[in-house]
Amino acid sequence: MKTVTTSRSLAYESILNDAKQLFENELKDRLNLVKVNAPLFVQKSSGLNDDLNGIENPVSFKLNNEKFEIVHSLAKWKRWYLGELDAPTGSGIVADMKAIRADETISPIHSHLVDQWDWEKVISKSERTLETLVEHGLKVFDTLKYTERTIALRRGEYPVLPNEIKVLHSEDLLQMFPELSAKEREDAAAELYGAVLLIGIGGTLSSGEVHDLRAPDYDDWSTPDEKGRPGLNADIIVWDSVRELSLEISSMGVRVDEAALVHQLSLLDLEDRIRLPFHQALLNGELPYTIGGGIGQSRVAMFVNKKKTIQEVQSIIN
Repeated sequence: MKTVTTSRSLAYESILNDAKQLFENELKDRLNLVKVNAPLFVQKSSGLNDDLNGIENPVSFKLNNEKFEIVHSLAKWKRWYLGELDAPTGSGIVADMKAIRADETISPIHSHLVDQWDWEKVISKSERTLETLVEHGLKVFDTLKYTERTIALRRGEYPVLPNEIKVLHSEDLLQMFPELSAKEREDAAAELYGAVLLIGIGGTLSSGEVHDLRAPDYDDWSTPDEKGRPGLNADIIVWDSVRELSLEISSMGVRVDEAALVHQLSLLDLEDRIRLPFHQALLNGELPYTIGGGIGQSRVAMFVNKKKTIQEVQSIIN
């Protein structure tokens, strides 16, 4: 048995922890969030687990004849919990989420352990807009920019992030680089702009394809904007100068309302989920309207500390 991490020390661990704590504190302040504890597993029958792209199998176990699943993320649980807390509009929560994604393909930016800041904030129904999405995306980016600058200055280095993040729809990216694959388009845009808030992940593009898959029951990826382009969700993607490739830092979105939930379930032939407790609560008006997302803790640590692989900032046993 050995760890895959190398050259680790208490000082190194302290640096990683400082970067994460700095980011978390800034995120809470900028988005008006309160830290809460996160569940490691949820009942399968609750409908609360994140189905990701719909093909990943959660790690599961039985307890008292009830099946439980290790979370993939807290995308739906956070919204349910805000309802339980009766949180006022404009306030939200953030949790340290740790998940096991057994089907993940291991790479320099992927491991079976996923750790992220899972955040969620109550908004009014009238705030379910593209403007709200962009506003919160800019705040997350400013948090990352502040963290990178602070860590860089401590080391006597220069930050690499641009002053502003470029806001683009995935359809814009398709028109800019029609000959490239979706991932190659992300690389090209990130290198060109330094950082991109890429809107519309999951909706059908003019090519008939989607930029990337998204589950149907948390992000609203189907509601069209004023130009008819689908999606009130986005990814934050930056240019990783160490790997010389793009790096997705965050996925976020305005969450589905009743109509968007039914529509997106029907698009993916998943109407049977409507019977699940989470979905019933949403359709019965028992859950608040929210915006939220996940921000990779290890990816932030990797980026601001100029590490080449995610394994250098995680403690994993082989």
